[in-house]
Amino acid sequence: MTFTDVILFLLIGGIAGWLAGVITKGSGFGFAGNVIVGIVGAIVGGFCFRLLGIVAYGFVGRLIFAVIGALVFTWLLGFIKK
Repeated sequence: MTFTDVILFLLIGGIAGWLAGVITKGSGFGFAGNVIVGIVGAIVGGFCFRLLGIVAYGFVGRLIFAVIGALVFTWLLGFIKK
C-alpha cells in the first residue's frame, strides 16, 4: 500500500463518515467523530462486501461501500450506546 493509497483511503473514509452523519441527521458523533466512524466504516464495509464476493472499483464504488459500512457502524454504535 503506497502513501497515495493511504491518503485516498483516509479521504474516502472521511467523506463517508460525513455523509453517514448527514444521512442519520442528528444521531451522528460530531464532525471529527463522524470522520473516524467513516474510516472504521470503510474498513467494515470493505470487509463485509468482500465476504459476499462483491468488489468495488473506482472512487465512487469505494465511497458507496464506505458509506454503507459507516451507516452500519453508526447504527451499531447507537445500538450499543443505548
